[in-house]
Amino acid sequence: MNICVQGLWHLGCVTSAALAHLKHTVTALDYESSTIEKLSGGVLPIFEPGLENLALHGLRSGHLKFSDSPERALKNAEILWITYDTPVDDNDVADTKYVIEQIKRSLPFLPPKAIVLISSQLPVGSVRRLEQIALDGNFDLQFAYSPENLRLGQALEVFLNPDRIVIGCRDDDRVKDILRLLLNSISTNLEWMSIESAEMTKHAINSFLALSITFANEIATICEAVGADALEVSRGMRTEQRIGRKAYLLPGNAFAGGTLARDVNFLSNVAMQNAISSQLISAINFSNDNHKKWIWRKINSMYDDLSGKRVAIWGLTYKADTNTLRRSTIVDFIVYLLEQNVRVNIYDPLVETLPLPLASKVNKFNSPIESLQDVDVLVVSTPYEEYKQIDPKELKKSNPYLKIIDINRVLIDWNAVGFEYHTIGRM
Repeated sequence: MNICVQGLWHLGCVTSAALAHLKHTVTALDYESSTIEKLSGGVLPIFEPGLENLALHGLRSGHLKFSDSPERALKNAEILWITYDTPVDDNDVADTKYVIEQIKRSLPFLPPKAIVLISSQLPVGSVRRLEQIALDGNFDLQFAYSPENLRLGQALEVFLNPDRIVIGCRDDDRVKDILRLLLNSISTNLEWMSIESAEMTKHAINSFLALSITFANEIATICEAVGADALEVSRGMRTEQRIGRKAYLLPGNAFAGGTLARDVNFLSNVAMQNAISSQLISAINFSNDNHKKWIWRKINSMYDDLSGKRVAIWGLTYKADTNTLRRSTIVDFIVYLLEQNVRVNIYDPLVETLPLPLASKVNKFNSPIESLQDVDVLVVSTPYEEYKQIDPKELKKSNPYLKIIDINRVLIDWNAVGFEYHTIGRM
């Protein structure tokens, strides 16, 4: 099929490369010429395992092209797939106006009867609004909504092997047939519903995941106070059939990155606009924001004065196998440490460039062991398997008084070696 993918950051790059891999003819559109120039040369703006090779293969095979020209990109498009990563501000408020405006720019260039498939995170009712914009402009177009399922570090695997694909459209057999032809190249397990239900499904899924994470972390905080182990409590919960083994109930970091919080805010706003009480949903972000300060509270409980202390940080991103620092809690923590006159060493296998002014104030190392020279505290933030290859007994010899804050229990075995070990959800 001839598909135009519009919006080329994480979601758009994954969607474009994966569709080209499936032998569709893909023209990826973005109105930023500098972005298109880099992508056409095989330089991607983000890291995702396997993505660069897949994109390069698509370029070489001719199945994938990048363009900043709507005339060329949309001329023969059967489907325009909207894949903008909806921007959010520091308060997790989404800039949906930006996405809507970018879509509006493309509508005049689409051929009659083309389908606009939205996957960007937008509040429920956005597709109906776009339908009205198309109607007002006399554009003969059809709209559909399929919520994105982007998981950083696993994006290609999840896109190409989804549990199912949720798809919302109007009751139109022609539209369904075309969408089925496209989506069946990815999965035959399609969940059809109305557009508004599909929009709400995305809000509900992300809000439920956010609720699960905040619930688990509140339980973990109580476990620390009473001597229980939150990981054991999580195991007890997830082996209950009514909850399930894949439930998001592991103690750990607060959720970050903006994705979950964005949908929580969408739902809260919809409830408020309709005069509906939603105290549970509204409390999710409040609880999560409080949990983000767990590491602040922990390190301050270990020392009366942090000034002059030396801290090593392993991992800057909120997820492994990605280099995006968007809304990373640990970056905010580093800023706090620097304000307390702490010397900070950092190691991250994927992050090459640090945000200013952080870059000039921290010491960046190329290996985790090197970053531990003469430090008082090691903070293990992003969970990478490579940390487990380090021999804790040898490290104990060279740094016997090292204290460890291990947010996600990556180095739980080090506790037995005699290090002072702290983690979420246990004393």
